[in-house]
Amino acid sequence: MRHNKHRASLGVTREHRKAMLANMAVSLLEHGRIKTTLTKAKALRPFVEKVITKAKKASVKTDKKDAIHLRRLALSDLRDETAVTKLFNETVKEFANRPGGYTRIYKLGARIGDAAEIALIELVKADDQGYAKKSKAKAKKPASKAKKKADEAAPAEVPAEAAPATEAAKEEPKA
Repeated sequence: MRHNKHRASLGVTREHRKAMLANMAVSLLEHGRIKTTLTKAKALRPFVEKVITKAKKASVKTDKKDAIHLRRLALSDLRDETAVTKLFNETVKEFANRPGGYTRIYKLGARIGDAAEIALIELVKADDQGYAKKSKAKAKKPASKAKKKADEAAPAEVPAEAAPATEAAKEEPKA
């Protein structure tokens, strides 16, 4: 039974899962976005966000011992020195003012071979506001065919009304 199991097992052992998440996190930090299955993306999101939070805390710390400790914890999670260096030197600056939510998942649909749900997980840009409320002015909807026909018929009627005025003008010089 799965009582009190709060993580997706991803069909592998604990060691394999930790290694897989570390490798996917390194790829995400290097490239900014990766394509994977939806379940793996959902498992990767909290893993990456916790590592980024460690980097943010280390950048704020004035005591070097605490900063080094957080850096070593991130290194034990990611298992790649170049990725940790890039995270602590470059990536953490982008998220300095962001209080969490460093990643976004887009669903891409089913994979052709096995119909697995594919998703794109990416790091959110520093200036991205997400789904901010838009102004109340909505974009105009395209006119329906009935309205287009009515608009086309209306200009045809206008010259018909103008025609009697021209006839009246022609009659005046005769009289």
